[in-house]
Amino acid sequence: MIVAFDVEGVLVDGEFLPEVAKLVGKEEIVRQITLQGIRGEINWEEGLRRRVEELKGVDETLCVQVAQSLPFMPGAKQALEELRQMGCTLVGVSGGFSLLGQRVKKELKLDHIFTNELVFHKGRLIGYALLVNANKTLILKSAFGELLEKEPVVAVVDGANDLELFTIADLKIAFNAQEIVKRKADVVIEKKDLTLVSKIIREWIGKSA
Repeated sequence: MIVAFDVEGVLVDGEFLPEVAKLVGKEEIVRQITLQGIRGEINWEEGLRRRVEELKGVDETLCVQVAQSLPFMPGAKQALEELRQMGCTLVGVSGGFSLLGQRVKKELKLDHIFTNELVFHKGRLIGYALLVNANKTLILKSAFGELLEKEPVVAVVDGANDLELFTIADLKIAFNAQEIVKRKADVVIEKKDLTLVSKIIREWIGKSA
């Protein structure tokens, strides 16, 4: 079984770019760009480009500090250990960045993590490399191929930009999610506690056996 998690807002209780923006006085500008995306006025990739553009010149050390300081979601380590013991393949897939993603992979012991990359020059942010686009299923299909059709897939997400993951999932879990995600989910969790996810998956496996 493959369990695919969004990272920010699901495995991590926070958002990387907004936190960086807050520390450099760009919080409101970045928030407005995010809201434009939520309202459908700009697409996800344009929103990402504009947010990073606003943060160009930010010190790399600050970005590293933010990535290291964001807290894990309550219950994350316990839930993922339980899923690991069930034999699940644990995957993080994020439109965010590897500074945070690699920490998440290491500390939560994920099998795979897929993220975008911030680009720095002489210690300053100059841009990013897009590796995970708005359709997160593409990177999973590239990585796992036919295995996605042979293995049960669970998707645990919170945002509208994650909805493509539901198209390949046998069990769709909305975790403290936007309304549009809740409407398309099989299970809705409204509490910040990832042990509820491992419990639901365990019960689902039992029913499927």
